[in-house]
Amino acid sequence: MSSSFTHTAAGPDRRTVAASALLAGGLLLTGGTGAARARGRAQGPARPAAGRTLRLPAPTGPHRLGVTTLYLVDRSRRDPWDAGIPVRELMVTVFYPARGVRGLPVAPQMTEGAAAAFADIDVRVHHLPASGVDWAATPTHAHPGAPAQPVRRPVLLYSPGGGDPRTLGTGLAEELASHGHVVVTVDHPGDAGEVEFPGTTPYRTDPVRTTVLRDDPRQHPALFRTLIDTRIADLRFVRDQLAVLAAGGSPDAAGRALPEHLGRALDLRRVGLYGHSAGGTAVAEALYEDRRFAAAANLEGYLDHPAERPGSGRAGELYPVARYGTDRPLLLLGSERFIGARGREELARSWSAMLARPGGRTRRRQIDGAAHWVFTDYAALAPALQAAGLMTAADRDALTGPVGPARAVPEVRHHLRAFFTRQLPPRC
Repeated sequence: MSSSFTHTAAGPDRRTVAASALLAGGLLLTGGTGAARARGRAQGPARPAAGRTLRLPAPTGPHRLGVTTLYLVDRSRRDPWDAGIPVRELMVTVFYPARGVRGLPVAPQMTEGAAAAFADIDVRVHHLPASGVDWAATPTHAHPGAPAQPVRRPVLLYSPGGGDPRTLGTGLAEELASHGHVVVTVDHPGDAGEVEFPGTTPYRTDPVRTTVLRDDPRQHPALFRTLIDTRIADLRFVRDQLAVLAAGGSPDAAGRALPEHLGRALDLRRVGLYGHSAGGTAVAEALYEDRRFAAAANLEGYLDHPAERPGSGRAGELYPVARYGTDRPLLLLGSERFIGARGREELARSWSAMLARPGGRTRRRQIDGAAHWVFTDYAALAPALQAAGLMTAADRDALTGPVGPARAVPEVRHHLRAFFTRQLPPRC
């Protein structure tokens, strides 16, 4: 598969675009095209007949959780990754404190269509087991359609890592929501590994859209810029659509019913952001650009552009948030074992510039013994796969580090919960 790419005015051409499924890892994605995967789904079952069911850590807060998804369409933008899509489509999941959940089932972490694509794409990228796991069976702790508590609560938007789906941030989203926030996890289609929509459209004939990314976008400066700019625009659009919801309307483009009181649960005067890797870059810069966002947590995302000539040893241009600083709270949370010496050096350079700003409100913290994906659900899932003999210790360490989930999961949760509780305190 070629790693070359070209650009048009609307973004990279869909036939030749190539970028990374892993923002920091630089690993090669070798899965087939979206069309080939669609044919495979049509010819066989979407999920294995049997396999191990994985479990996510339970949230620790006092609130039971409701959950719903929203299909959002921005008609003012064309899709940057596919020239045949004339609008920008997004899928988001909303986790919220529920008024009651009796008799309601829990939602799965992934839809069946997304799980089938995950087993083809993400499994290859992260050296996960190719068999023995039913990826569609992992349950969450949230109940679809449960009525929301009609209490105005601060809202947090989550942007996942480059090439990752929003579903890999489920555990942290549930934790924050269980302590009184409304959490909205955002997929960035075309970038995200896999996204399942409610149905098809004349310009998208498969409900599951898979990633166009193939190798490290930091090796392709123009593509990296498109990736981050698109995510920032996505986050700002989601914020706009939440205002429609809070005003009593429905932003869901499929016209699906929404949980009772969901709009009344949103306090849009208090909106924060958090993101992992590419998502961390996007939320930090969105905080700088849009004063509607009150605080942000960057989970190991660069704060600079890649060098115009990768490998030249010359530093790339800092994003404005690092160049000029921000007067609103920003948490930089990293891992001890961030991938690769070059990656660690680049991250340290851009973060140090941010921290050097006088009078700033930026703080840095670190998870010791951890690697880059400790900020995702892999922090719990990878050790479980290793314990079951389905993943090697080396592959698990490359993903999340040797730190065990008994320490890593509570520590990541503590940093995020303490930061947002301090900056955007919820009403319990």
